[in-house]
Amino acid sequence: MGSSDNINVLVSGASIAGLSTAYWLAKYGFRVTVVERASHIRPGGQALDVRGPALEVAARMGITDAIRINSTRLNGMSVVDALSGKEIFRNTERTMTSGKLDSPDIEILRDDLCRVLFQAVGDEVEYIFNDTITSLDQDETGVDVTFAAAAPQRFDLVIGADGLRSNVRRIVFGTDEQFIRYMGHYVAIFTMPNILGLDHWEMFLQHEGVPLAACIVKEKEGDARAYLGFSAAQPLNYDHRDVAAQKQLLTERVADVGVELPRIKEAMQRSSNFYFDSVNQVIMDSWSKGRVVLVGDAGYSVSLSLGQGTTIAIAGAYVLAGELAAHKHDLPAALANYENELREYINSNQKLAYDSNTEPDPEATLNPDAVPDFGLAVIPFTLKNY
Repeated sequence: MGSSDNINVLVSGASIAGLSTAYWLAKYGFRVTVVERASHIRPGGQALDVRGPALEVAARMGITDAIRINSTRLNGMSVVDALSGKEIFRNTERTMTSGKLDSPDIEILRDDLCRVLFQAVGDEVEYIFNDTITSLDQDETGVDVTFAAAAPQRFDLVIGADGLRSNVRRIVFGTDEQFIRYMGHYVAIFTMPNILGLDHWEMFLQHEGVPLAACIVKEKEGDARAYLGFSAAQPLNYDHRDVAAQKQLLTERVADVGVELPRIKEAMQRSSNFYFDSVNQVIMDSWSKGRVVLVGDAGYSVSLSLGQGTTIAIAGAYVLAGELAAHKHDLPAALANYENELREYINSNQKLAYDSNTEPDPEATLNPDAVPDFGLAVIPFTLKNY
């Protein structure tokens, strides 16, 4: 591909995997362009966890302090009966989303982490916001890319870091159905006013032992991040671009139990930061094809089950960029090494998440001692020095 200063790379997606990849590629001297469908770094999103190898990558990036400063800093959690409004239990040592509060792991809201990464990248890369890739035509020397709005360009390499419903994967590798493994659940994540009056706290609303909603509040004066979900034996047929239809689906599927659930559903209707999808894994035999490669959820989503997706995306971005830098004159070797380095680690994480999803603990939300310790789910991974 020539010297790294002359290698032109397009990264699709300005989220965790995309920004992490852009940071390292720019550090190694690549010329990087990031295309993002949204008008800027997307607001909203769930609470994420930076653990294990991702903590080490963050330290190498010099952003650990920034991540901690922007973390949720929760003081605990409670489970409330949705019908009666009575608290069933509380725990000030662990939460359902982050595990042990005294662990070295860091829980941070998705948009806060994206902002930290965006600031770390700085002006080292070019951004194309409010646009998307419409076609990719590659040959032995490069990839011709057309966009919905921007002028066509030619790149040496295209990296799909555009999430579970990856546009790059669909264009180059095939339809979502070929690679997505459904896990039996649907979840919506959205921003709403702090109508429950929480402060550095996480609350779950459950009915007859089944969790129906959750709220996380970082600061009492700020907004809440809400989760609504339901289970379905088979995948549902709905328009992934039709937010109004998705909200209506949740309105119908999540019962109006008690007082708070209807209030949360009403707030959902007014929320502009709304995400809804099934809980899935992405299973692929190969993460690259020619001069196109996938990173993070686009290539190997592990699902929300154990909160490992962010750690895997950050570690995957580090390895991909490192192998490209180490083998900048031999793209096939770089991409082969990328897969060889990560494959066992990804497979182990996906198996752990799948097994935990198919064999749930029915007492998990009823017994405070059964709140999961996610630190136990961190699979070791040794980072190379590139």
